[in-house]
This record gives sequence, structure tokens and C-alpha cells, in this order.
Amino acid sequence: MEGLLATIAERGRALLDLDLGRPSESRDPRQLAEALLSGQGEASGTALARELLDAYQAMDQAAKIDFLELLAGSFGPDATRLDAAIAAYRDDPSEITASALHSAAEPRRQELIRRLNLAPGGTTALVAIRKFLLDHLKTHPQLAPLDSDFHHLLSSWFNRGFLVMRRIDWNTPAAVLEKIIRYEAVHAIDDWNDLRRRLDPPDRRCYGFFHPALVDEPLIFVEVALSRGIPEAIAPILAVERPHLAAETADTAVFYSISNCQVGLRGVSFGNFLIKQVVEELHRDLPHIETFVTLSPAPGFLPWLKAEAETGHALSTAERAAVETAGEPGWQDDPQRADEIRRCLLPLAARYFLHAKSRGNPADPVARFHLGNGARLERINWLADRSDKGLRQAAGLMVNYLYAIPDIEKNHEAYATRHEVVAAPRVAKLLKSRSSRT
Repeated sequence: MEGLLATIAERGRALLDLDLGRPSESRDPRQLAEALLSGQGEASGTALARELLDAYQAMDQAAKIDFLELLAGSFGPDATRLDAAIAAYRDDPSEITASALHSAAEPRRQELIRRLNLAPGGTTALVAIRKFLLDHLKTHPQLAPLDSDFHHLLSSWFNRGFLVMRRIDWNTPAAVLEKIIRYEAVHAIDDWNDLRRRLDPPDRRCYGFFHPALVDEPLIFVEVALSRGIPEAIAPILAVERPHLAAETADTAVFYSISNCQVGLRGVSFGNFLIKQVVEELHRDLPHIETFVTLSPAPGFLPWLKAEAETGHALSTAERAAVETAGEPGWQDDPQRADEIRRCLLPLAARYFLHAKSRGNPADPVARFHLGNGARLERINWLADRSDKGLRQAAGLMVNYLYAIPDIEKNHEAYATRHEVVAAPRVAKLLKSRSSRT
């Protein structure tokens, strides 16, 4: 009895130390991981999980990498159990033995990650660990099996059924608004006044996905401008002094910025669900809105052009000259030079979006996202983004992708099954204009 009471007291002190933030006696991370996997009690398991996460947090970069390599290399499937399950399945290939084989093949580190997730703040900590892992995956490819396990589990924990869509406006808690400023990845938000211009007017909307385990942490958000007609440039949307449009007079909803917020959740898809749900929400709240369209960057266009120019045969002499000029400063402010470049680059842009491929899919990452969601490539806009970033990425080009509600599923199927880029006739016409000149 005395031994039992001593054990209970020891566990109680450990839990109290954790709750009060006092450092517990340090233990080897491997021992902590093995103890966490072998433990049965929920309370003691939660304490061990928190202790292991705290130990990891206290490590320097080299120690963190060593620990992650330990998980990748030494916490795989139990070899003895797996060999027995394989033999049992070979002797009797049934649903029961197949299920047992599947269970035996699961790496032990997956269960370890599940148990770490039980700790207070565990989900947030695990997302941060995955971010660190991704930051070092290229230089430490042996971490790939661990990353695969993280992706598998996070995809399950962050599936659409657990996500909550919220409208973000000027009355949203400051803790969330501060993160919107920080995470904006397409068109930087300068300050709180700039943020207010994007959230407060009657012709502006912002929506984000949230998860119950990540309090006040948006996973992804989209900024929307209500307008009359499809915009051809970003500057009027972001202008400091611009007339505000009454929401009831708008006929178009423009998705002009979509930002993923959590690097540790890379590869876990949220955007396709968010876009479709926002379309449904706007269609329900503002039934007079008839057109849903993006004004999107083309981050891969100019790098692709430069690569094409370097091959020496893919582009004409005039086109190579235009590509070279597009990399120089100030050309966009010279009407004659800009027009010469436009005549060469717009047809090349059509070729890029319709035919350039990366592993069988469109080369442009933004195109892959929207086409995969069922949008149509509607229009390529010349000098739509004159910012340094826009000129550097795409010579100022921006693209409208159209989400036509009746066609979304059909377009998605065309892209998913046949890799077909559904595009408006005007885009194909640009491509033909190049063919007629070359």
C-alpha cells in the first residue's frame, strides 16, 4: 500500500510541476518516447506527452534534428510483430489477417504522435514540429518517413469535417486580425489602416477556416472584393482612396488573395473547400451576385520564360529580347517598350497556361489550385500588378479564373481525369496569334 501511495504521490507531483510550469527532472527523450508508448493511464500519458514536448522545445536545432532522425529510424513498425502478421496472412489471406497485417505495418511513431497530441497544446506543438521538419527535409531526406506519418495524421485531424468557416471583419478579435496581417502572402498588408480597408467597407469580405484545437489561429483565409464587372488590375482594389460600392449593387465577387497560414500543415488541402463554401455563402447572402472570379498572380511565369529563353530554340529572337527587357527595371513606365513586350509576352502567357507542364500538371501552382477546384481560365490581364513582386514573378501579369457554379464539377472532372485546362476562347485566341507570327 505504501508503495502504491508513493507512486500516486510521485505522479501527482509531476503533474503539479507541469501545471505550474516548474521544470521536471530531465529524462532522455528516447526514454520519454518509449515510456509514452508503453504507458496505459490517460493522466500519466498526458503528463509524459507534455514532458516530451517540453524537452523537445528546449533542444537546440541540432538536437531537434537528432531526435526527429531517431523517430524516423528507430520507431518504425515492430519487426517481430510484422513478420508474424505477414506469415499469418500468407497462411490465411482473409479480411481478419489483412487487418492484423495493416495494424502491424503501422510505424510506432504514428501512435507516439497520437499520444503527443493528447497533451495540452499538443496539436499546436505538433504543427510546429512538422514546420521544423519541412524546413530541414531537403538537407535531411532520411526524415521523409516521419514526414509521411505527420502528413497522414494531420490530414485526418484537419479534414473538412473538423473545420469551421468564419467571416473575419473589423470586429473580429485583435489576436486573429494580427495574424491576418502577418500571414497575408499575396498582397502584403502595410498596417492596421490597410487591414481595415480590406475588412470594413461594405464591398469587402474575408473568410477563414479555423480548427477547434488551434485557438485564434486561422488555417487559411480568402479576401473578397465585391465589384461591378470582372477587374483587370489589382491596384484599384487595393487603392487607399477608392469609392465604396454598396453590396446590393455589385454583380461580381472577386477572390483577390488566398493565404495559407500554417506551414506545418503543408500538403493538407483546405483551399478547395474554402473557395467552394465562400461561393455558396455569398450566393446565399447576396443572390444578385452572378459572377465569382479570382484576380490571381502567376508566380511561375517569368521564371518559366527565362528558362525557355535559355534553351535558345523555344523562343524567337524578338521574344527572347522581350523576356530580357522584362527583367529590367522601369520598362513598364515606357509605353512603347511596354507595348512591344505585351505583343510578345501575352501569347507566350497563353502557351504557358495552356501547355506548360510540371509532372503532367500545369506548371503554374496557382493555376493548378484553381483548375483543380473546377474554375475556368477566363482571362490573362496585362500589367495588372505593377508592384515589384508582380513584375518580378510574372512581368505584371495576373489571371482571372472563373467559378461558374453550374460548371464547377464538370471542369474539375475534366482536369482531374484528363488533365484538361478548361479555358475561355479568348485565351486560345492569344495562342493562335503567336502561331500566325512564327
